[in-house]
Amino acid sequence: MFSPCFLHLPTRLKSFFQATLVVGGLWTTFAHAKLIEEVIKVPVKVADNYGKEVAQDIVVTLFYDDAAPKPYPLLVLGHGRDGEAAGRAAMGRARYSVNSRWFTRLGFMVAVPTRVGYGESGGEDVEYTGECNRKNYPPGYAAAAEQTLKVLDTMRQRPDASKDRAVIVGQSFGGATAITVAAQNPPGVQATINFAGGGGGNPKTKPQDPCAAPLLERMFANYGKTARTPSLWIYTQNDMYSGPKLPKEWFDAFKAAGGIGEYTLYPPLGDDGHGLFSKAPEVWHSRVLEFLRANGYPDIRAPEVKK
Repeated sequence: MFSPCFLHLPTRLKSFFQATLVVGGLWTTFAHAKLIEEVIKVPVKVADNYGKEVAQDIVVTLFYDDAAPKPYPLLVLGHGRDGEAAGRAAMGRARYSVNSRWFTRLGFMVAVPTRVGYGESGGEDVEYTGECNRKNYPPGYAAAAEQTLKVLDTMRQRPDASKDRAVIVGQSFGGATAITVAAQNPPGVQATINFAGGGGGNPKTKPQDPCAAPLLERMFANYGKTARTPSLWIYTQNDMYSGPKLPKEWFDAFKAAGGIGEYTLYPPLGDDGHGLFSKAPEVWHSRVLEFLRANGYPDIRAPEVKK
């Protein structure tokens, strides 16, 4: 599953940024006012659906407000998936810049990995889960979760980053990855947020009818057996990848197995609500703030609206 909202820095804005390369550290820094954007490379090792190990660097974009209190709580934001190789290659560098900046205004340092097989990171498609009638979902999400946790561990090595305060957020394939992480209960992660998470969807050929949906339900039920990290699941009634009913069935299976979570279903958004995360952040801001305040971040405040 894929969300198309991967934003790139416009050429006309680049003149406003100062770029610095630290040789050997693989860090690129862009500064504008108090918002800092850094591009780093993180070495990862993952296995694909067939057990083949792949080791390489991935590109990770960091956002933070230099004036915010330190050490920063951390937030890793996972992107979606394009089923076509050309689409994955065209991603460039995943940023979700509007939403990333909103999270930085809450005080977080945000990391947006461009995972193995995508955009500037390149490499093999380690998240491939098989043909529609022969799906094997867990290995694909396990590969994405492994990269998510490696990025989190890398961020924690920074002197300005918290060692024990973190949130995992994801859109589409990245949303399901957030629940995969929740099932592992990583230390120092207070909450996970899943926007439109799932897999196997194709709004053109199989609208609202993802491949092997019962296997996704089984996967989420298995996650629920171990997941004790609080999770928030956010969907819309007209998600053309998963439809209005299946995500609730996945969530119910997760909860019935012991998983800790809350489910929110929003009304239809445009022609396809799958892109709610990027298309209409004002819709979900208050719900996310409420969830974060109840799960480890009681003093978090909504950013002031600039006039």
